[in-house]
Amino acid sequence: MYKVLVSDPISDMGIQMLYDAADVEVVKQSGLSEDELIAIIGEYDALLVRSQTKVTEKIMNAGTKLKVIGRAGVGVDNIDLEAATKRGIIVINAPDGNTIATCELTFAMMMATARMIPQAYKKTVGGEWDRKFIGVELRNKTLGILGMGRIGSEVAKRAKVFGMEVIGYDPFLTEERAEKMGVKLGTVNEIAAQADFITVHTPLTPETRHLISKTQFELMKPGIRLINCARGGIIDELALVEAIDQGIVAGAAFDVFEVEPPAKDHPFLTNPKVIVTPHLGASTIEAQENVAIDVSEEVLHILRNEPFKNAVNMPPVPADVLNKLQPYFGLGEKIGSVLGQIAQGAVSEIVVNYAGDLMDVDTSPLTRYIVKGIFQNQLESINIINAMHLAKSRGVNIVVQSSNASNSFTNLVTVTVKTKQEEKTLAGTLLAGFGERIVRIDQYPVDFAAEGNLLLISHNDKPGIIGRVGTLLGSNQVNIATMQVGRKVIGGSAIMVLTIDKPAPAEVLAELTKQDEIVNVRALTL
Repeated sequence: MYKVLVSDPISDMGIQMLYDAADVEVVKQSGLSEDELIAIIGEYDALLVRSQTKVTEKIMNAGTKLKVIGRAGVGVDNIDLEAATKRGIIVINAPDGNTIATCELTFAMMMATARMIPQAYKKTVGGEWDRKFIGVELRNKTLGILGMGRIGSEVAKRAKVFGMEVIGYDPFLTEERAEKMGVKLGTVNEIAAQADFITVHTPLTPETRHLISKTQFELMKPGIRLINCARGGIIDELALVEAIDQGIVAGAAFDVFEVEPPAKDHPFLTNPKVIVTPHLGASTIEAQENVAIDVSEEVLHILRNEPFKNAVNMPPVPADVLNKLQPYFGLGEKIGSVLGQIAQGAVSEIVVNYAGDLMDVDTSPLTRYIVKGIFQNQLESINIINAMHLAKSRGVNIVVQSSNASNSFTNLVTVTVKTKQEEKTLAGTLLAGFGERIVRIDQYPVDFAAEGNLLLISHNDKPGIIGRVGTLLGSNQVNIATMQVGRKVIGGSAIMVLTIDKPAPAEVLAELTKQDEIVNVRALTL
């Protein structure tokens, strides 16, 4: 008999299958402190939570029988994933259960801001009969969607039914998939310039923070309306208020804030053109039931040693395989991260080649780290469990090969990323006494540590370029720790890889790009 503890309020209908299971005993007890949980968790095989319970390392250490922790929702910030992995506890969530709820709230917000419904309601119930609220129709308007994942795709479907033209932005949205959806591809700035409405559905990452800011507002046509039911911080809140005051933005609707709950003096709360709600994206009866149903089903699979999905931490790996692969996990993720930062366009194929000591090992866990690295700067929720699923769901073909040829290295991991625009290749190895090294970028041989702040400079092989780069960085107080230069032919194309002590300011990168014979400059962070 398996024992399952439900420590947060979760729909009974959603966990009915646990109640009905002959081999499961369910105990519901919410509001427990950490100490109270520690005192009882040793009896249980599974723990189900929402966002209230903080599942700490101490709780997991006390949960000597715990096999799985289920989060009835998407975010797992309240669960110590590293501690769970160390303890061999599988953590699962329910990433699909709130898709429709958030999509429909987005449309409700869009229509509310188009017709100023909350503002008209407030005046009416206040005794004023004000018919001067002149809104706009959605039909024949252009909707820009930033983020074409599950929720963004559902919003696009509904927008098409309303007669809207849809422009979508997503780093992983290919032309073929966009065409099937009836969506036009666009950049963030193109959407800012063309859209009548913009809605955001990206995760919040360093790359998407303030994705819409002052630069984008300056491109927008007067009368635009913005909706954010995704994550606070994707739209620069202060820049939005300024754009409203300037007459650029006619209205906005936000379900999320950069800091939640917002301060009482937050400018959104007193601005008559901004509609706000308290993070209600998943707050429907159906969504709450769906996430509970999804997580309950997976908990049963795990308890019964059946195949499962939606795990957000490392799955069990045979000890002998883990011992051999573990030293390569960091290298694989860093190779992927560099490729993810330098490859231009939507990724269509990833080719991984293992050579030397790695060719006779089951390298599937290592491949997950590589794929995670490639997409981690764009997908907030990606991890080594769902990396393959997320890549394949975006139409990315993953090819794994092995070969004897390792170019004199004991081991060699070579990864090629293919997009519509280009192919980019990186090769890396582990060197005794030197650790993780990148030894090839495209056709150029190099040798540098895969860590820290890097600059990748593509240039023509001409005298004086290295000196100019060093002088420009030095005059801007950017210290160079190491430098590698790779070329195939004297006087032909070449690359420089510089490790620098701190990130180079944007204006310094722009100045580097203007230098004669320099083709491209990319700042990388590992």
